[in-house]
Amino acid sequence: MRGVLTGLAVTSLLSIAFSARPGGGALDVGSISGHVKLTSRVRGVPLPSNAYQSRGVHRHDAGSTPEIRNVVVFLKDAAYRGALPVGHGVIQQQDEAFTPRVLAVTRGSTVDFPNSDPYFHNVFSLSSAAEFNLGRYPQGKSKSRTFTRAGLVKVYCQIHSHMSATIMVLDHPYFTTPGLDGSFTLPQVPEGRYTIVGWHERVGEQTSTIQIEAGRTASVELSLPLGDAP
Repeated sequence: MRGVLTGLAVTSLLSIAFSARPGGGALDVGSISGHVKLTSRVRGVPLPSNAYQSRGVHRHDAGSTPEIRNVVVFLKDAAYRGALPVGHGVIQQQDEAFTPRVLAVTRGSTVDFPNSDPYFHNVFSLSSAAEFNLGRYPQGKSKSRTFTRAGLVKVYCQIHSHMSATIMVLDHPYFTTPGLDGSFTLPQVPEGRYTIVGWHERVGEQTSTIQIEAGRTASVELSLPLGDAP
């Protein structure tokens, strides 16, 4: 059974990609070890979106997934040489919600959308990075989409308007989802200076600059003002 792409899966993709590099010599790479903290913010106007207007979300749509698992950490505009490793992810349609709500994949990866509910669902997107409509299908059926262009893909169900998910498609494998404690690791990063991003759909990007040196582990802390202060 295919699993959802996780930080561990991405780590494996990175290891495979670099070990298979032509020449087999030592590479000038380091790693990143960090932590994401979700903090409170003063109530204010929601961040604007250039793709979709805000949608009302029913409480059951949030599911039981901790918010930290809806964060993606990645290197912004990082270059990657060679064949980009691809994966196969899964977003379930269950209890009138997409699970996981956020998924990051490399360009060229495929995502399955199985329907686990006892009624029809639909999967569609009007995003510039991937515009598609998989149609309506019943419980026990699954449809797939391969994402060939980098960018943010917002996914919805035409039948249940409160259902939504985000797929982040990246041109490199330098990304991960933090663990439940907020910790994360990005291995096999070529040396250089980067902008590292902590992203959440309701917050947008929080960035920090980081320097990678060969054979060393760089540390970084990222803070996302996710919750509203009372």
